[in-house]
Amino acid sequence: MNTIEAITTAIAQLPPEQVAQIRAWLTEYEERQWDEQIAQDERDGRLDALADRALAEHRAGRTRPL
Repeated sequence: MNTIEAITTAIAQLPPEQVAQIRAWLTEYEERQWDEQIAQDERDGRLDALADRALAEHRAGRTRPL
């Protein structure tokens, strides 16, 4: 049995409250990973082209207030 199988088997045996705790932890973990990826992309300049494009669209009058 591999690690994933062992984890999923163990989770299937937990009471609903503990499954909810795991779900909440996984959600927070995923959000942290996403935030870290966005921050790294920003540091690496991967978002510069998107920002430039958005600013150009705004300067050209092709945006609207939120």
